[in-house]
Amino acid sequence: MHSPDVTAVFQLPDEAATQRLGEALAPQLQPGLVIFLEGDLGAGKTTLVRALIRALGHAGPVKSPTYSLVEVYVISSLYLYHFDFYRFESPEEFSDAGFDEYFNDTAVCLVEWPERAEGCVPSPDLRLRLHHAGLGRLLEAVADTPEGTQCIKGLVSAMDDGSSSATPAPR
Repeated sequence: MHSPDVTAVFQLPDEAATQRLGEALAPQLQPGLVIFLEGDLGAGKTTLVRALIRALGHAGPVKSPTYSLVEVYVISSLYLYHFDFYRFESPEEFSDAGFDEYFNDTAVCLVEWPERAEGCVPSPDLRLRLHHAGLGRLLEAVADTPEGTQCIKGLVSAMDDGSSSATPAPR
């Protein structure tokens, strides 16, 4: 993995702002993307994913994959897999479950708690790091690939209302 090229920081003062960011991320998704969602319990990872999936046009329920480990969504021609590895006791559970098959050029994979499958889960294109910030949240978006960089550029453009700042990361 190379050092990140682009970092954007978004102030998310409330749940509605987190939902707006998820909605703004939806049109940036392309098949083959791997997006890590990092942050403590209650940081807003599932809220962001739920808004993203609804913005793509999914009308049914959007459940947290905490117990099922993966929720599958087929929206138009996009295959989207939402993983949650919080309950993993070892990274090998990723391979044992056959999840490596989901990570391919035809799918978008959103991964909560990727560190619980470290060494088994493929490297991300984009890392979305959510942090508690008072009553709100702070989201740091870090691109690890050119595809991740394109997502951040589109996200910054869509959220260009003063709530974000895009800054190059040090090399």
